[in-house]
Amino acid sequence: MILYAYVCIFKKNHMGLYMKLLSQLFIFFIITACSDQSNQISNVNSLDSHILSHDKLKDKIKGAWAGQTIGVTYGYPVEFKYESIMIPDEVILPWYDEYILEIFTDSPGAYDDIYMDLTFVQVLEDYGLDAPAIEFANAFATADYKLWFANQVSRYNILNGIEPPQSGHWLNNPAADDIDFQIEADFAGIMTPGMINSATHISDRVGHIMNYGDGYYGGVFIAAMYSQAYISDDIEFIIKQSLKLIPTESHFHEIITDIIEVHNQSPNDWKIAWNFIHDKWVDTDLGPWGVFDTFNIDAKINAAWVVLGLLYGDGDFGKTIEIATRAGDDADCNPASAGGILGTIIGYEAIPDYWKNGLTNIEELKFPYTSISLNDAYQLSYEHALAMIIRNDGIVEDNQITIKAQDPVTVPYEKSFEGHYAKQKININSNTINEPGHSFTFNFDGIGFALMGKALSDNDVNHIYQAEMYINDSLVETAKLPTDFTTRRFYLFWKYQLPKDIHKVTIKIKNPVDDAYISLESIVVYDDKPTTS
Repeated sequence: MILYAYVCIFKKNHMGLYMKLLSQLFIFFIITACSDQSNQISNVNSLDSHILSHDKLKDKIKGAWAGQTIGVTYGYPVEFKYESIMIPDEVILPWYDEYILEIFTDSPGAYDDIYMDLTFVQVLEDYGLDAPAIEFANAFATADYKLWFANQVSRYNILNGIEPPQSGHWLNNPAADDIDFQIEADFAGIMTPGMINSATHISDRVGHIMNYGDGYYGGVFIAAMYSQAYISDDIEFIIKQSLKLIPTESHFHEIITDIIEVHNQSPNDWKIAWNFIHDKWVDTDLGPWGVFDTFNIDAKINAAWVVLGLLYGDGDFGKTIEIATRAGDDADCNPASAGGILGTIIGYEAIPDYWKNGLTNIEELKFPYTSISLNDAYQLSYEHALAMIIRNDGIVEDNQITIKAQDPVTVPYEKSFEGHYAKQKININSNTINEPGHSFTFNFDGIGFALMGKALSDNDVNHIYQAEMYINDSLVETAKLPTDFTTRRFYLFWKYQLPKDIHKVTIKIKNPVDDAYISLESIVVYDDKPTTS
């Protein structure tokens, strides 16, 4: 009131000065307001920026690779030994200092998900951060290691002229929803600390080589959790933030949401959550191998077991990989993912000595089929991470690193087996295409099918069968069926999106030989509506 009276008196006697004073006050308030806004923007930016020392970044990267290596080693002896069931408490899972070296030496195939990861790390090193999908595809398609499921179907596709992303599309790859990219996406998150969308951009180039839909989402989700693990130690936040990338209408989003909710309701007993997920989701795998079978290599349910380990592990490394392993199914890759993500959160130094002591025995050894050791992986991912930080407006200084975090952007919706429902599985068992005429015919009522079997040789010679598939007496496809394991066609034949009808399928072999044969195993039939019991 006193100020108001003073202004009124001043206005009456000194109008010119009054106007000048008002102008100055106006300018003062504008400057103050802009200053406040600037401070607010600065604060927002500082919240979006995360500062790490070089040593801390290295420690987290080292924890990521070490955690993955420990996890896959721990679960390897029970990989797919317990299908759609928990591993009982009385089953002893061994661990001692020499154990990693023993598995590394005696069972090099145990590290398939890591040497696939490192294949892609090498591509980035050779071709740069913008390496195109075809370079990633060619690198693993021409590698000497053995592959299965979506990876092997994709390898065959690439070697026979079907390039990414079509090599991973469910119409060309019946294993599109399988776990393959999910267990190979670690590298994409390890090299993109806090930059969750940058991890997705890499995942898009690599993941669609071998997967689609939920199978692709598995890799996007895992890579995102690694990325977020650099800037948060809140496990539920990391999971929820990463889940924002996945379309809400997808089954993958739904199953991870389910396990988060069950954990919130029953946070002290992981077996309650396991039973809930199992009862609701165990029969939803539409990949030909898992339909009407306890075998489950589906990405989404194995991703649920990763999240199970992370949530119920409560930040304890041993507890986390123990739960992820005892959930069963892909019981080595799931603790590898969980261990790698938690290893990123806590860093290498915080992994208990009990688990990491044996690493020193192998850190200088090259992983099978690669020229990269664990020590090399630590360094390469550190260099790739620094390059990605700089590329995405971060700052790398001598004494610290500033990371510009990214808000997650949901990836496009994809669905494998759209409009297809598993109808029946017909076991053939040991019948071979070696009868006069060298053909095999079957009828089915539905809109699609997959024929499983193998081309096999009686010796070490790779015979490449030339086979034709006729549907209703019309030639639909000509395919090569190598007897060589590395280049084999994982599923013999398949066809989806046919008109709803009774169809006749005939497979004809054009170049039979005496020292090779084709073994037929089973046929999975799909219909346009769920089967009513």
